Amino acid sequence: MQRALNDNQPPRPSFAASLAKPNWTEHGRDWPHRETSVFVHAGGLRWHVQQMGRGPVVLLLHGTGAATHSWRMLAPLLAEHFTVVAPDLPGHGFTATPDASRMSMAAMAQDLAALLRGLGHRPAMVAGHSAGAAVAARMCLDGSIAPAALIGLNAALLPIGGAASRYMLPLARMLATSALVPRLVARFARNPGMVERMVADTGSTLEPAGIEYYRRLVGSPGHVAAAIRMMANWRLDELAAELPQLAPRLLLIAGSNDKTIASHDSTRVHAMVPGARVEVMQGLGHLAHEERPHDVAGLMTELAREAGLLPPMVVAAE
Repeated sequence: MQRALNDNQPPRPSFAASLAKPNWTEHGRDWPHRETSVFVHAGGLRWHVQQMGRGPVVLLLHGTGAATHSWRMLAPLLAEHFTVVAPDLPGHGFTATPDASRMSMAAMAQDLAALLRGLGHRPAMVAGHSAGAAVAARMCLDGSIAPAALIGLNAALLPIGGAASRYMLPLARMLATSALVPRLVARFARNPGMVERMVADTGSTLEPAGIEYYRRLVGSPGHVAAAIRMMANWRLDELAAELPQLAPRLLLIAGSNDKTIASHDSTRVHAMVPGARVEVMQGLGHLAHEERPHDVAGLMTELAREAGLLPPMVVAAE
């Protein structure tokens, strides 16, 4: 299904126009919840968005290198109570890639705000995984959305410290200028066991279907290039300084075995934001919401009830 939203903005050129992106006809043939997918134009981009359910709107923002498949098990659970809106971030999955300058956190927040305006949605709750949580927080702080609750799933809200900050970010910026690197990564992704090892390195364990969706994405040079460009443009210092100003109720859900974003980071953010809450899920990794979606859905629904978005749960008398 395709739908055009006229926002009077000309399409922006892609910084990786020469690199192949996932093809909806081929790679999306059995994409999770394909029947809920729409393609819309907003903010100069052609977006892939999945929408399901009814009730208060919850916006789901995946992390770097992922796509809507990340919500394949969580979204239907939330759709029992909410209208779920889940886009592929710019350059990721089946959403078009913008100009390089638009792959920053601030620009992504602006482009997502344009998408929401076009769709006519005002999220009552927003959940972001990893870097998606940072984009969600940026939108809240900018005033483009005003949800009652914000959920950070293994949230990447603080700057990388130590040697990683000195070496990894400059390396990402250097790699972001190369078209060869994404092609090499995509080629290596086809090697047996490569994607399995990448997922295992996050501390998570996924079912074979989940691995396969990541394999399709990592096997696409255009998707890989967008992920690298996103990391290269990431600036969290300013966001971290503003976190105490967050207005929504903040719930941080972290996996104790997260090897990408240490669960201790959520504890640090918890101490920075008045009224924040943290839940550490034992034994889970960076993809905790894919490993135990029912538990995450329960925590999110509980928060929605506390925020008055859903009616209180009625407990039957014995």
